[in-house]
Amino acid sequence: MSTFTGQRVVVLGGSSGIGEATAAGFAADGAEVVITGRDRQRLDEAVARIGGSTRGFAVDAMDRAAVTAFFAELGTLDHLVVAVSGSAGAGAFAGLDLAELANGFDRKFWPQVSSLQAALPHLRKDGSVTFITAGSSRAAFPGTAGLAAINGALDAMVPPLAVELAPLRVNAVSPGVIDTPWWDRVPAEQRKQLFDGLAAATPVGRVGRPEDVAQAIHLLAANTFLTGVVLDCNGGTNLPTGR
Repeated sequence: MSTFTGQRVVVLGGSSGIGEATAAGFAADGAEVVITGRDRQRLDEAVARIGGSTRGFAVDAMDRAAVTAFFAELGTLDHLVVAVSGSAGAGAFAGLDLAELANGFDRKFWPQVSSLQAALPHLRKDGSVTFITAGSSRAAFPGTAGLAAINGALDAMVPPLAVELAPLRVNAVSPGVIDTPWWDRVPAEQRKQLFDGLAAATPVGRVGRPEDVAQAIHLLAANTFLTGVVLDCNGGTNLPTGR
């Protein structure tokens, strides 16, 4: 029997990138998977790609009332993965538009936190929650102070939530640079140069793939002795190299 047979996994933000790869991994391991996103067509296409026992619901994670209604309609669930994200808040600090930084919190921090609140009454008491944050929270790259604040706020909540909500397990995965549609706003040639440079400076010799992060999320959901963990999934970019 597969690890998640008979269990329901909800992936908020599951219609592309890391969220879709995560949903596909759980579906392949026997779970009933529910994904959400704002675009009905993208959801339907992702459901078709994922296969298995997968359903898609059009839900805007920034709409607390809609999220609450979604969980009430869905009923009980065993595992929640919050892959809601956004790109607002990046840029050099001296000229950083603080309204854009607030927008970044509105698009990632608040939806992740409010989604967990809305899901709590329906989550299995000893199930799991996994946030998707980002390596910017513990890196020191110029132009990422705003992103570090957003993701660092989520990371900081994980240990106290793991204690407060026990036996529910609360963890996060903190990805490094992952080749997902998040990077599509960067011109293709510039993106290739960036990825090649990062790969050369990374111990594993490449940038990440969505499946890399999905496997880390799967581990945190499956291992019932892991809670309060912020798991780096970054190819070792934060390791001292001695160079």
